[in-house]
Amino acid sequence: GRVWGFVAVALLLPALSWGYGAWRLAGAPAAGTAVVEEVRLRLVQPSIPQALKWRRDLRAEHVRTQMRMSLAPGFEDRTHIIWAETAIPYLLSAEPVLQRELTAVVPPGGFLIAGAPRVEADKPEGRIWNSLYALDGSGRIAATFDKVHLVPFGEYTPLRDLLGLAKLTAGSRDFSPGSGLQTIDLPGLPAFSPLICYEIIFPGKVTAPSAEGGAEGGKTAPRWLLNVTNDAWFGDSSGPYQHFASARMRAVEEGIPLIRVANNGISAVVDSYGRTLDQINLNDRGIIDTELPEAATDRTIYSHAGNWLYLVELFLSTCVIFVLRRFV
Repeated sequence: GRVWGFVAVALLLPALSWGYGAWRLAGAPAAGTAVVEEVRLRLVQPSIPQALKWRRDLRAEHVRTQMRMSLAPGFEDRTHIIWAETAIPYLLSAEPVLQRELTAVVPPGGFLIAGAPRVEADKPEGRIWNSLYALDGSGRIAATFDKVHLVPFGEYTPLRDLLGLAKLTAGSRDFSPGSGLQTIDLPGLPAFSPLICYEIIFPGKVTAPSAEGGAEGGKTAPRWLLNVTNDAWFGDSSGPYQHFASARMRAVEEGIPLIRVANNGISAVVDSYGRTLDQINLNDRGIIDTELPEAATDRTIYSHAGNWLYLVELFLSTCVIFVLRRFV
């Protein structure tokens, strides 16, 4: 009897999770039907090989390639264009001529949202960040976000002086971490939480703390997640698929859609219930023209409780096991 009791406890929690998920999906609108009006995105995946991405003699051509893809037929119907992590291989804030050239791919009244390195103003040898920019039709930088969770040995080297190791990415300097997660609120777009590369894999750490639970301190809660990435580092391995699976899970947990744009990897549109509405596969070059899915009308249990949910489950399981051992 006791053994079967332990088995029942082991099966109960997964069954509850599965049942809750099935209940949410049963009440969800048909996939692709609940969308934000007047928001029409174009996602650009150029699939530039990692060995070529940072070559100085090819940087301008990489930008031109993405501009051509952005201007492909149907551009005139788009409201916003989104490029991947470090899609612009220049210090964009220090390149006013390039900023003006990029206005060619900014839809009227919209934005080009793209990744590029950023350096401290007027300090060429100052700190450098892996950043996301929003560029408007005049070439003005309307918003920036600096990556917070850096990849060890990729974007910075822990204990560099002690270990004597160099980082794996281009450039001799370590990237600096950003000041924290944030919510970007741009005209014509619902507020969103920007996440660069593997920042999307951390449960409960994908929206700014001030935004959890709604508008607080004058800040708007994000209505969608934007994940820009470059998974070319993984090569033809399971890495890009695992990364995408983790990203989808964050949409399910938070109950808000995910827009994912990769240099190479899996670019995708995922709704608030984790359903993939469209995607570009690994090693493919292409664009996705999509509307923005609506956020779920009701918040998820996880978005309320966060990782405390797992502690509560652990506590309840421990109590049940104690009762079984004591009285059965």
